[in-house]
Amino acid sequence: MKILVFVKRVPDTESKIRISNETGKIIEEGLNFVLNPYDEHAVEEAIRLREAKGGTVTVVSIGTEEAMIILKKCLAMGADKAVLVKDEAPESYDGLRTAKIIARAVEKKFPDHTLLLFGKQSVGADNSQVPSMVAELLGLPQVNVVTKLEMEGNQGVAHREIEGALEKVEFSLPAVISAQKGLNEPRYETLKGIMMAKKKEIPVISFEELELKAEEVASGLEITKMESPPQKQTGKIIEEEPAEAAKKMVEFLHKEAKVI
Repeated sequence: MKILVFVKRVPDTESKIRISNETGKIIEEGLNFVLNPYDEHAVEEAIRLREAKGGTVTVVSIGTEEAMIILKKCLAMGADKAVLVKDEAPESYDGLRTAKIIARAVEKKFPDHTLLLFGKQSVGADNSQVPSMVAELLGLPQVNVVTKLEMEGNQGVAHREIEGALEKVEFSLPAVISAQKGLNEPRYETLKGIMMAKKKEIPVISFEELELKAEEVASGLEITKMESPPQKQTGKIIEEEPAEAAKKMVEFLHKEAKVI
């Protein structure tokens, strides 16, 4: 089985996000970037499938040279190969643009890969759009937000948690699967894996090689404004007898909070 895993470089969720007043964009200076947490589960699942069923695991990222760091991490975890599709454009939050690039890369460079794995969403854009869009563009069956995956030959069963129940979906390869937390527990890189990853070459694919024209990868979204959420106001304490406190509470809710 030839498995493709698509990963993304995202800001660490524990980092403090700052927005420039001049540009209205996120200030990347001093910001820590990591492998998207949901994508880690996709990489881990791919490696487990290869260990159990054989085959190869190729990890692909769309982005700038900075994405090499997360690709090296995936190699250190145990992926066989890593590929960067070079995209110098800044984050556009346009899921369809990303899906078009991925679909073209699959068609041109990886037509014989039968299982496409994604994280269910990136913690940067949080759109949860790309896996479904890629499946639609390639005309492949898809199962999203998967918490358990079973494969036997070209047939698979994916488990999804839905409200109050567990849903099982049968599918045939080739297919697109997106991983939810709970699918597995991602492994840590070993020292041996890190040393081997340093020696591996990571090919870079350009848009020209994919025969992507500028109009095809133009973003269909425009960010008009980006700002930090307002700072929370300090709470208000009413220190009165119950009857008086109730009156002041009603007055506050009516005149200040304006909820009644």
